Amino acid sequence: MLTKKEQRLRRARQTRLRIAQQSAVRLTVNRTNLHIYANVISGDGTKVLAAASTVESEVRAQIGSAGKGGNKAAAEVIGKRIAEKAKAAGIEKVAFDRAGFAYHGRVKALADAAREAGLQF
Repeated sequence: MLTKKEQRLRRARQTRLRIAQQSAVRLTVNRTNLHIYANVISGDGTKVLAAASTVESEVRAQIGSAGKGGNKAAAEVIGKRIAEKAKAAGIEKVAFDRAGFAYHGRVKALADAAREAGLQF
């Protein structure tokens, strides 16, 4: 019997294999109860080209003093921020790696915000 985390990582492995075969730049998402993190990783998987998370002090100031990094509003802020940073690094097109998380709630909010800010999936 697999644990919940092992099941998620098993799902993530499938996606990462497919993205690696395409050698595409990927946008990875990781979420915890308190925070959400987004990284743009190079096609060969060796370098982080851009990163954004609710841990950053500028983001924490933007989302309010309550420090709620674990909600959809915070995920939208991170989606816009990662798209801006990726564009600054010269990246327009990415493969979306949701790391086995369901495309729902915060993960979906981050993806939609990144698309609206001009990132192509």
